[in-house]
Amino acid sequence: MPRVDAGDPLAAYGKRRRAPMDDHRRHRPLHGGGGHLRPDEPRALEEWNGFSYEPAGTAANLPEAQLWVNGIDPGTGTASK
Repeated sequence: MPRVDAGDPLAAYGKRRRAPMDDHRRHRPLHGGGGHLRPDEPRALEEWNGFSYEPAGTAANLPEAQLWVNGIDPGTGTASK
């Protein structure tokens, strides 16, 4: 069990604000179904805001969505952040 920082009174509640499985960005098929199926269909992009996932945009297909999740700008191929 990790230690709680005595200098931070809210440290015990920090775990609640972490994204599930530490995925801060994720993508889902726009029309439902498995994420690996129909790789040419559009994807909904979602970003963790500290409490829940919120819509962040769309991607034209699975490869573009995967680039976005990894922090790479699909248009230029460079890191977006």
